[in-house]
This record gives sequence, structure tokens and C-alpha cells, in this order.
Amino acid sequence: MTAPMFARRLGSAHRGKVVVLLLVAAFVVAGSAAAAITGGYRINLTPSEPLGLWRIVALDRPPAAGDLVFICPPQTPTTELARERGYLRFGTCPGGVAPLIKTVVAVSGQHVEIGTSVSIDGRRIALSDLAQRDGNGRPMTPWPGGVVPQESVFLHSPFRGSYDSRYFGPLPASGILGLAQQVLTYAP
Repeated sequence: MTAPMFARRLGSAHRGKVVVLLLVAAFVVAGSAAAAITGGYRINLTPSEPLGLWRIVALDRPPAAGDLVFICPPQTPTTELARERGYLRFGTCPGGVAPLIKTVVAVSGQHVEIGTSVSIDGRRIALSDLAQRDGNGRPMTPWPGGVVPQESVFLHSPFRGSYDSRYFGPLPASGILGLAQQVLTYAP
């Protein structure tokens, strides 16, 4: 066997090992991600809550004001517009969006007023000022306000740029996946 032939065979064998190694690595990463999702873990990459690894903890009671929850938004025209504008990331909820991490600030029967900020039953919610335009200069339309319907929740995030119930209104409580528990997070 000549030296060039040996080098070609070695190169081919080496490439094959690299391909196998890359496939194994891809399967390990995909398997880990699937295990994390089915195991109740999520990675938050949005600034509306601290960045990092979160866990979904079962909620064995009705949601209450102050609960930090993971929730899947329903498939509505508002959700579709939010997805088109890039407010919602790709994920495992119906419609292919990621669960939201938000704080419940009002539950069924409570009155929500929307002005320059949000008030629940006459009490202003801190850090709830509304944005007139999104980061790309597009107008933001607030929810008009009203009474939170039965079996629904009104959600909020203190991050000014958060896309929450200030804009899409109350969501069905049936979309709640569970409480959001920080595992390994960083708040920039």
C-alpha cells in the first residue's frame, strides 16, 4: 500500500469516526432536551423573568394572585399576531409557542383597569406602565380592561417590555402548566 493510499483510507476512516461522534452528540443533546421537557424543566431566554433553567411544579389548587406560573396561551388571533411579531418563542404549547412565565395578579371576578398602568380592584400594580410601541416601533394595543372571566387569570411581568395580559387580556387558567420555580437563573 502506498503512502497516499494509506492517507486517503485514514482520512476516510477519521471522517467516519467524526460523523459518528457528531451523531452521538446530537442524540445526547436531543435526548437531554426531551428528558428536560418531559421532566418539567424549561429554559427561559426572555428578559421578562430571570434567564436560565426553571422547573414546572404541579399546582394542586386554584391559581391565586402572586403565583408565578408557566402557562400556555390559547390559539387566538392575538396569539398569532404576537407570534408573527416575535413576542412569543417557538415551543411545546398548542400553536407551537413556548409557555409563558408570568405572575398571576388577578383571578376570576376581579376588576382590571387599564390606563397608563394597570389597577386591580382600584389598586395600582407596581411596574405596570404600558408601552405605546414595541421595540420595533409598532403600536401596542392594550386590553380594554374589565372583569376577569370565570376560570381565567390576568398575568403580569414587571419587565416593561413584557408581553402579558396588559395587551392580550386574561387567559384561561386551564392553560397553566404549574408553578414556575427557579433552578439555575441569572437576572441581568
